[in-house]
Amino acid sequence: MDLDALILSRLQFAFTIAFHIIFPSFTIGLASFLAVLEGLWLATGNARFKALYLFWVKIFAISFGMGVVSGVVLSYQIGTNWSVFAAVTAPVIGPLLAFEVLTAFFLEASFLGVMLFGWKKVGPGLHFTSTVLVAVGTLISAFWIISANSWMQYPTGFETLPDGTLRTTSWMEVIFSPTFLERFAHMTLAAYLTTSLVVGAASAWRLLKGPEAESSIALRMAIGMFAIVAPLQLVVGDASGKRVMEVQPAKLAAIEAFWETRREQAFHIAAWPDRAIAGNRWELSIPKVGSWITAGSIDAEVKGLKDFAPGDRPPVFIVFWAFRIMVGLGVAMIGLGLWGAFLWWRGRLETSPLFLRCAVAMGPAGFVAVISGWVVAEVGRQPWVVTGVLRTADAVSPVTAGQVSTSLIAFMVVYAVIFSAGAVYILRLMAAGPAAADEPPDSHGRAPGSPLGAASGEDAP
Repeated sequence: MDLDALILSRLQFAFTIAFHIIFPSFTIGLASFLAVLEGLWLATGNARFKALYLFWVKIFAISFGMGVVSGVVLSYQIGTNWSVFAAVTAPVIGPLLAFEVLTAFFLEASFLGVMLFGWKKVGPGLHFTSTVLVAVGTLISAFWIISANSWMQYPTGFETLPDGTLRTTSWMEVIFSPTFLERFAHMTLAAYLTTSLVVGAASAWRLLKGPEAESSIALRMAIGMFAIVAPLQLVVGDASGKRVMEVQPAKLAAIEAFWETRREQAFHIAAWPDRAIAGNRWELSIPKVGSWITAGSIDAEVKGLKDFAPGDRPPVFIVFWAFRIMVGLGVAMIGLGLWGAFLWWRGRLETSPLFLRCAVAMGPAGFVAVISGWVVAEVGRQPWVVTGVLRTADAVSPVTAGQVSTSLIAFMVVYAVIFSAGAVYILRLMAAGPAAADEPPDSHGRAPGSPLGAASGEDAP
């Protein structure tokens, strides 16, 4: 494979966005978790909820900062490496990204300072409101980003002008393109799963070292989250897959490695797809189940990749296996949630070393599943950057391979240093545990840990 400017630009964007998506997928869920913790502290007066808040808010601040930095890089990269894409789609994509900044980023930035540094400056009600607004801001941000990406997956509500640029004819159709709702729900649930797995892993790690009340509470909250959300994610993912079959049949065929159009498609548990032979070199399959999973009926006809020109077929191998990694991890999350719920019910949750070790091992699973899911979404859309409108090969900037390779190497070095340092620091904070969280001085005449009582000198139970 020749590493021309197109391939290198795609590699660079894939590298930087894979790093970036780690942080929003964590902070979206963590912001909501912090809001719940502070709300529980205000409602119950239990100082352990406040200790958990103070612990996880530090990790949120670092993750949020790294997410902002890595996101800014993507914006510049669109201009440097994908200038044709920017010029053609700016009248449609530009406003969506601007809406994200105006409605989400400004909201987050405005109240993040109060959330992080306002303990001695504002009352508990206003501080809680700030935490909630930051959590809402993260969801609004996800709304606009998923809206823009969903339009690129299946563009609607636009027209092409004589000079080749696009113009919006219906903002409602642009914002709520056919794949948007399922994909937004899928990404939001993925963020909550990612956060709950990290919280569960950190708490389990502490409990392996000995009993700790705060970690026990956090582990139970995490299990409650992914025991409910993981099965729900399976349902939402199935709905999203059926929508893909309607509007992006080539992607669906690549996901399932279907080459021939037929009824009663087999479900390939594992396979070795090969575009060179337009088929699978080997398959481990269940007959007829493929049509039922993808279309809801065994008799349903599902298109195969041979119905599309060779130049319009996605890279099947990558899409096929990325999807199976995502689904496999999702099934493991369901199993972990059910196992944890059972141990909780039996009163053996904190005393099962095997479960705690498995919870620790599953900590990174949400990040891997999110990245795999985005690989399916983005690689499965190829060879289009805007499906049916603009090919990826036509969207690249007039830059040389040498220029792109230089910046790619620079990104890899800088990211390796900065984000490795950030990750190590976060892991050290997690290892220290919530008991080590600092208690900010209270300037409202209340005892530490108690949002409602008078200054009694005692913590709430």
